[in-house]
Amino acid sequence: MSYAVVKGSGYILVHTPDMIIHNGSTQVTERIVNPESEYLKELPKHLRSFEEVVKYLPNQTYIGNMTPEDLGKIESPWFDKESDKTDRFGKFGEIMPQEEFIGLLQCVDVFDLVMLENDFAKMAKEKLENHPLIKDELVSKIKEGDELATIEKFINENHAEALYNDGKIVGCVKAAHNIDPNLNAHIIFENLVVKASGVLSMLNLLDKNNIDPQEIDYVVECSEEACGDINQRGGGNFAKSIAESTGCVNATGSDTRGFCAAPTHALIEAAALVKAGVYDNVVIVAGGATAKLGMNGKDHIKKEMPVLEDVLGGFAILVSKNDGVNPVLRTDLVGRHTVGTGSSPQAVITSLITMPLDKGNLKITDIDKYSVEMQNPDITKPAGAGDVPTSNYKMIAALGVKRKDIEKKDLMNFVKGHGMPGWAPTQGHIPSGVPYVGFARDAMLNDEINRAMVVGKGSLFLGRMTNLFDGVSIVMEKNDGKVDQEQGVSNESVKIMIAEAMREFASHLSAE
Repeated sequence: MSYAVVKGSGYILVHTPDMIIHNGSTQVTERIVNPESEYLKELPKHLRSFEEVVKYLPNQTYIGNMTPEDLGKIESPWFDKESDKTDRFGKFGEIMPQEEFIGLLQCVDVFDLVMLENDFAKMAKEKLENHPLIKDELVSKIKEGDELATIEKFINENHAEALYNDGKIVGCVKAAHNIDPNLNAHIIFENLVVKASGVLSMLNLLDKNNIDPQEIDYVVECSEEACGDINQRGGGNFAKSIAESTGCVNATGSDTRGFCAAPTHALIEAAALVKAGVYDNVVIVAGGATAKLGMNGKDHIKKEMPVLEDVLGGFAILVSKNDGVNPVLRTDLVGRHTVGTGSSPQAVITSLITMPLDKGNLKITDIDKYSVEMQNPDITKPAGAGDVPTSNYKMIAALGVKRKDIEKKDLMNFVKGHGMPGWAPTQGHIPSGVPYVGFARDAMLNDEINRAMVVGKGSLFLGRMTNLFDGVSIVMEKNDGKVDQEQGVSNESVKIMIAEAMREFASHLSAE
């Protein structure tokens, strides 16, 4: 059975300034602990407009209007510069404004939990009717709306989660159960955000790559939220709900969780399912996390910067059976951080980078591009976390020196040549390896590179079940055109052999 291939990808961002203030965990905690906080008073002054978000260089890179190489030619920081590209739609996806996204929340709500104010509902519906990808079946689910007084009553008396736009209440999300805390309004709001941004990612994947949704067999959702009910807690299923909203009527699916490493886990799972012949077309998809909005906002404001964590992220990637054209996923070259690996940075990098390379008898320099934790340094450096991708590349280069794959004097040349600047929002799982998959596919189809390694890492200690780290990696490789690599015989050759055998058999019968 041939290796699976990456057949397409979609990447989306959603500008959510009001959700930073009211739903980001840093701000929610601050409001509880210190409601008169100077930070909360200053925060609205440091929010960017939608136009500024669209012109932000890393955002234009994320949706495919710029390449990582284009971004690397521009000196950072980037927040004080503007891209000359002003289109909210890109080669891989789009950047959606908050008012459209709030409307989309009601479009994907199947239990009447989202209420929108009359005028806002009308405005959101009109905007989504003009959206090129939001079909009538979804837009029709936006209702006429409710009076603001009715919405405020649900917020004040029934603990509904308020929805804000331009600083004003425009709707709410109701609780789905009176007792179960897993179905309170705040959790339902977070889950609807994940679903809606996942739906938008899937729609962009299907559209940008001319994919018939009815051809999708299986969906793996790999965000960080837990979808559940009173008896299941985090039992799922975001995947099937996203498939339902995007017309993937022949698909089933399930959720996989692995903190920040989940997307790479999901990529490996999808590749394995396709390679084994279980499914022909598997989509991995993830929506964004409101909890991560404004996570480093205090540090940004201290440095007189805009709060850069003002977008939700999402992506979708289609993994299909080998077509002899698209890049293959080398499931025989998979790295993994095992229980016994240890937590030192060198041990982690060795398990994820050099172990899979040794399986393929490859040098560190045989991988043209490494896609690691692609966090945007504009966000992380002011918060004291440094340039995360560059730190990873230096560790990989140091291993290369130790293995004698590169000379010590070439260490920084390796970082520059085999690494990339970070451009992904700090949405936990979103930066973890997968932002480069779309670019890698293009580069391989254009004969620009031969191999890339997708690396996902996660912090399992956040769940308070273990102190272990997590991580997996997989090599993505230019297709050599041999559809049945392991069998060594193409489908066409098999047909010819069968035809010859039948002719010989017919000849034998005539001779008798």
